[in-house]
Amino acid sequence: MTIVLGYDESPGAQRALEQAVDIAARMNETLVVVYADAPPSRMGEEFTAHAEALAEQGHKALADATTRARAAGVAVEVELVDERPAQALLDVADARDARLIVVGTYGESPLRSAILGSTPHKLLHWSTRPVLCVPPPAAEE
Repeated sequence: MTIVLGYDESPGAQRALEQAVDIAARMNETLVVVYADAPPSRMGEEFTAHAEALAEQGHKALADATTRARAAGVAVEVELVDERPAQALLDVADARDARLIVVGTYGESPLRSAILGSTPHKLLHWSTRPVLCVPPPAAEE
C-alpha cells in the first residue's frame, strides 16, 4: 500500500509533506506525491502551453518534496496529473490502493471551503479512503 500526498508548495502542503513523510516512514509505506492541475481545454496552443507549464512547475515542486522524503528514508514516487486536484488524488489513490490521502489546507473557513469547493473539502466528501487534512503553520493562518 501507499500514502498519497497532494502537493503544491503552499504552506499547508509543506506541513502536509512533513506529516506524510512521518507516516510513510513509520508504516514503511511508499509515498506517492501528486501534483495536479486541469488544463483549460484539450485542443490548441493554449492546452499545449498549459501542459508544458504544468510539467515544468510540477517537476520543480516535486523535486523538493522527493528530496525531503528520501532524506527521511522514505521511498517516494511522483505523479503529474492533468486533472482537477481532488479527482486526481482520488484516481491515484485508487490506482495505488492507497492507505491514506494527505493534503494541506489553506486556513479557509469551513463555509468558504464549502462554497468554493476546496480540494480537502471535496476529498472529505468523495473519498472512500481515509483523508488527513493538515492545516498550515499557525504563523501562516
